[in-house]
Amino acid sequence: MSDLLESVPNFSVGRDQAVLDALSEAFGAAGVRVLDVHADSDHNRSVFTVVADPDTLVEGLASAIAVAASRIDLTRHEGVHPRVGSADVVPFVRFRADDARPELAARALARRIAMLGVPAIGYGDLSGGLRPAAFRSGGLDRLAERMAAGEVVALAGPDRPHPTAGVVLLGVRAPLVAFNVDLDSHDVGVAREIAAAVRERDGGLAGVQALGLAARGGAQVSTNLIDIDATPLAAVVDEVERLAAARGVGVKGSELVGLMPARVAAAAAGTALRLSGFGADRLLEVASGGEFGEE
Repeated sequence: MSDLLESVPNFSVGRDQAVLDALSEAFGAAGVRVLDVHADSDHNRSVFTVVADPDTLVEGLASAIAVAASRIDLTRHEGVHPRVGSADVVPFVRFRADDARPELAARALARRIAMLGVPAIGYGDLSGGLRPAAFRSGGLDRLAERMAAGEVVALAGPDRPHPTAGVVLLGVRAPLVAFNVDLDSHDVGVAREIAAAVRERDGGLAGVQALGLAARGGAQVSTNLIDIDATPLAAVVDEVERLAAARGVGVKGSELVGLMPARVAAAAAGTALRLSGFGADRLLEVASGGEFGEE
């Protein structure tokens, strides 16, 4: 897969199957392979994991973003997840620090997005390491004010959000893991307390972002591991369980959003099995290059 690029676009739709189908069709028509679609009705958001060669990937993303801009109206959107765009976040994943292709593809896509009358705002490696939360704070109205003041400048496109499609946060970033922990409680306040305790910004776990939300029939601690080597996934779950127990609340399950790198899964298994140094190279399908994968 060394000639392929990966993107993980997040669209502000999780309840309208016709729009989800149209997004998938846009990718397929361009020749982009869709590896996974995670749609959440509470978040009213979908996360696509897609791969293709750089030119094909740009073409497919441009087509899907056009679908989102025409069919998702943010002025009517409801959902617990913060958002500032119909195609809210579109990251290209950089697996090697010396790989220039993700940034080249992102800048090419920015020009295509601008043709829709939608601003493409850079984040991650395109914006000094800023994360999407830096642009979502205060919502779309606040972002519009910052753009009007020249505080936030688009990579391409107009200097104000599109009336119904908002903006596209376009980034280049390292691999991350989106992982949610469901509490055995409906108390979102408890989820928010736990999220504040585990996220790095507030003195918690290294490389972890977290929000407390109402989702999946209860309260949820929604996390992103933005540095997948800084804190093992199992350690995040253990810490959420510990903090929940201290508040008299249990954990009833968890949710992986999209896909995760094999080494993250291996590290989690190694922790659970008390296997020191257990890595992806100890997984049969990885070691064999898939030769012994299940039929």
